Amino acid sequence: MGATLPESARSTRVAIGVTASLIGFLFLVEITSGIIQGYYVPLIPDLVKHLGIRDADFNWFEAAQLLLSALVVPVLAKLGDMVGHKRMLLISTVVTALASWWLVAAGDFTSFLIAWALQGFYVVWLPLEVALIFDRGRRTGRAASQTRRAAGLLVVALETGAIIGALAGGLVFTALGENVPLTMVLPAIAVTLVFFAILFGVPESQPTPGRSLDVAGFSILTLGLLLITSGLTFLRINGADTWWVWALIAAGVLVFIPFGRYELRQRDPAIDLRVLRQPAMWPVQLTAGLVGISLLGAQAPLSTFAGTDPVNGYGLGLGATSRSLLIGVYLISMIVGALLFPLLSKATSPRVALIGATFLVAIGYALFLPFHQETWQVFVNMFIAGLGSGALVGALPAAAAAAAPPGQTGIAAGLTNTTKTIGGSFASAIFAVVLFQGASTAVTATASSLSGYLIVWSICSAGALVAAVLLFFVPKLAFADATVPLDDPRPGAIPRSAS
Repeated sequence: MGATLPESARSTRVAIGVTASLIGFLFLVEITSGIIQGYYVPLIPDLVKHLGIRDADFNWFEAAQLLLSALVVPVLAKLGDMVGHKRMLLISTVVTALASWWLVAAGDFTSFLIAWALQGFYVVWLPLEVALIFDRGRRTGRAASQTRRAAGLLVVALETGAIIGALAGGLVFTALGENVPLTMVLPAIAVTLVFFAILFGVPESQPTPGRSLDVAGFSILTLGLLLITSGLTFLRINGADTWWVWALIAAGVLVFIPFGRYELRQRDPAIDLRVLRQPAMWPVQLTAGLVGISLLGAQAPLSTFAGTDPVNGYGLGLGATSRSLLIGVYLISMIVGALLFPLLSKATSPRVALIGATFLVAIGYALFLPFHQETWQVFVNMFIAGLGSGALVGALPAAAAAAAPPGQTGIAAGLTNTTKTIGGSFASAIFAVVLFQGASTAVTATASSLSGYLIVWSICSAGALVAAVLLFFVPKLAFADATVPLDDPRPGAIPRSAS
């Protein structure tokens, strides 16, 4: 008969096993998230025809989904901290599934707009998953490192799903005789199935008792976010010379003054500003917003640049297939970056790895300034930027969760998504204005000027560079594991940061 394991070793083994099982099921969730994000892209021209709208009208669908995601993520993440992250993951999946089925039946602009916006509830999945993983990891004392590794795997699933979705969308549409409603069924089935994967395969986290939802605080926050994101949306549509657009954005920023004063008086605030201003937290949140500029704002300009006829003096003149390959290279580099990040964190430190990832994004976009004439140059630039972006997609919510006190991991991880969305909305609006204003100097009717693209890449690079500098303010040992498990049963055990 073999030796009996000590109780602490047995509990650690059980905790690790549960975490591994949890990651497996959440891997399926993120593959589905990626499918949603990639599946509809090749179908956009056919969806425009199906709905009888103009190409430009499709921007309203994207704007509505970004707006809704910015509003719902903080609330759902906070509720996850209060009542359980699995419960909120299930609720958001139900809404996403219903919206996906609604898209199958939607045949007019308004109905499709509402369904498309509601489908955006999937954006809260990753923050809730990070909080779930971190909660399980607390029992081993290695929550931070386990969450980093798991978040990297989830990003692999996300980008793999995006590749699968992008490839499947066009193939399924052709195979079904270009029937739009039938083609839309596949992602709806995927989301429905993943609900049961969560229900039966994902354990619930341990919510903090005695919490309350700061309804007034969230209402003020929602008003501010609504004004800012609406203003950015109308800026992209109406242009920079529309005065009331800037008034909306300014009003949204000013709303955060009474919001901050109100929150500092609350026992259980919607967003704990005292936690947010800690040196291990505020640089991470600002980094998410700054990196969101390139993550969410630069992909459309990249695609249009690659497709621009070289007769304009720039552009690659790539067809749809070649542009898909370019996007595929970018997604693959994000997968590589997500896998390498936890290894670099272990070899150096999480802080150094975050700084390195942001520098990669800055370098990748800076290289566009002198090197954009050849296809291979664009591929190399995007691969470098993709390495850093892939690392940051999972690492930022994981870092925020590690920096948050118990009971606030969900809202901390969720805020990285909200700031990233705001950064992306800002970038999309500014980039649209910059590229539109340069269109008059181009040769072909739909092209912009090279100077417009140079400004886009400069902003992307500068944003990532500023983020890298901000991360130097993070304490050197931030986001490290505790040397003693947080629930260590030994009397007097005190968690301490590991080097």
